[in-house]
Amino acid sequence: MKKFVTLIFSSFCIGIGLNLFIIPIHLINGGIFGISLLIKYVWGIQVGHTMIMINIPIYLLSLLYDKTYFFNAILGLAFTSTIIDWLTPLNGLVHLPIITSAIIGGMTIGIGVGFMLRQHISPGGVDLLALLISKSTATNPGIVIFIIDSLIVIAGIIILKDLKLMYSTSRFPVSGYASF
Repeated sequence: MKKFVTLIFSSFCIGIGLNLFIIPIHLINGGIFGISLLIKYVWGIQVGHTMIMINIPIYLLSLLYDKTYFFNAILGLAFTSTIIDWLTPLNGLVHLPIITSAIIGGMTIGIGVGFMLRQHISPGGVDLLALLISKSTATNPGIVIFIIDSLIVIAGIIILKDLKLMYSTSRFPVSGYASF
């Protein structure tokens, strides 16, 4: 029951953080969220749908290495991607300065991801890879997430040619990396 409550709470945090704070100002996140946001901005495809498609190879990898992480990640992805898409009407309801929106969005998403990871649930993608890596090595999953997130933001700046995306880095210390 605790995992289910955590899953619902965390999914809503992530959905609110993305839809209320990150997407309206066209910032990106790291990880699969970031890649999904880039695809949304370029082609208009919903974030939740994209997350599912991108995560398929990562989930197959997790199935080979740890079936528990695989099943928990399937639950995390199903709930998170569905709630992200359900909360799409929140876009544009809040108008904050870009740095404030980036920080609040990052904190809200980080709280959701952090609670999930503490229950060994993952919304998928980089978080799931980080859990698998940390299980087999002594590497902190937060460090893995931080490096990949940074690379995704840099790729976003190059692809979208928008230096405003530098504000996306303001969320790193308060979300993924600090969640561990």
